[in-house]
Amino acid sequence: MLQRSVRRPQFFYTTAPLPCPYLPGRTERKVVTELAGADAEGLHDRLSRAGFRRSHNIAYSPVCPGCQACIPIRIDARAFEPDRTQRRVARDNAGVIAAEMPPRASAEQFSLFNRYQKVRHADGDMAAMGFYDYRAMVEDTPISSSIVELRDGADRLLGACLTDRLSDGLSAVYSFYDPGEEKRSIGTYIVLWLIARARELGLPYVYLGYWVPESRKMAYKARFRPSEVLMGGSWRVLAEEAVQTPIAATMTTSVEA
Repeated sequence: MLQRSVRRPQFFYTTAPLPCPYLPGRTERKVVTELAGADAEGLHDRLSRAGFRRSHNIAYSPVCPGCQACIPIRIDARAFEPDRTQRRVARDNAGVIAAEMPPRASAEQFSLFNRYQKVRHADGDMAAMGFYDYRAMVEDTPISSSIVELRDGADRLLGACLTDRLSDGLSAVYSFYDPGEEKRSIGTYIVLWLIARARELGLPYVYLGYWVPESRKMAYKARFRPSEVLMGGSWRVLAEEAVQTPIAATMTTSVEA
């Protein structure tokens, strides 16, 4: 007698309201679902194209009442052209050595992560993370992930980026860098490296998560051009005039997801 495989239903839940980490005075809520089982990779792929992000074995998307400030954004790696500032950053970091490592946490990574949080995000929840919290963030992944380490000529760790591999791109889950190297713009260089790596792999996109035009900390994501944003269920090319205003109301042509 033939037996049919029964597909497990995918459940989605809404989180309790919490203070928004990006915009003061606003409330954050998310819709979340578990990434598990044989279809974890495929589900993560589909949800990423729908604007979801990953944390541990959870995919999430903001569903904040009365607010649409978080806009999913991805870089068109094939068409990317660095601007003058980005070319300077590439020159300043020409001697940096990048290596893709298995998603394993190290004490060296955590020391850098902890310094970065204390300087850049001292008022955030991640500043209170211990090593085991950090290890869970890096290692609790049900999909193809790596941690990219960037080192100088003396083998000193300058920065790192937890990265997911998608069928159509690379997803920067979380990056951090030496806060004492501010002039080198290591954060920008990490993104430039991911763009170059996506091209090497023949992948069209680099997913950067959410662009929040009203947040200074998140505004940098729109500086990598051309990029696309998810608006009204479709990925659309981000128009230059939209970057200059706090509300991305002006888009150009719709593109395939």
